[in-house]
Amino acid sequence: MLAEFLESKGVWYRFIDKPETIHTSDASKLTGVKLNQLTKNLIGITSEGKYVLLIVPGDSRVDLRKASQILGTKNVSLIPFSEAERVSGYPPGGTPSVGHKTPMPVIMDESLEKYDTIFCGGGTRDKILELKTHDVILLTNASVRNLIA
Repeated sequence: MLAEFLESKGVWYRFIDKPETIHTSDASKLTGVKLNQLTKNLIGITSEGKYVLLIVPGDSRVDLRKASQILGTKNVSLIPFSEAERVSGYPPGGTPSVGHKTPMPVIMDESLEKYDTIFCGGGTRDKILELKTHDVILLTNASVRNLIA
């Protein structure tokens, strides 16, 4: 499903196989990908019930107050792991930065823009996906802002 989406968009990508993991720190250790270049792709929900994808470096914590301000909503909270797959179409630990089942706004932390490529969940817990940072921004129409605590 993810590979077909990427092929249909004509973007460069590379999958990297790894043992099954959920946390970015574990994926980083097993693959040698720098933690600050391996993203957390977190699904939030606004106080109005709208979903949002928050993309932050793996070595950082998302600031939900900043996300709320960017979206102009009262608050944003992270949805439980048990709901994440239903919304994104991918299991936690495998959630990519692009190609989700539910269309939603995307906010990407501005610190990621300094990299030519970034790494994210590869659709399953045993793969990570490398994408050009610019392509992630274009494919998701991401708002690139300061999103980390």
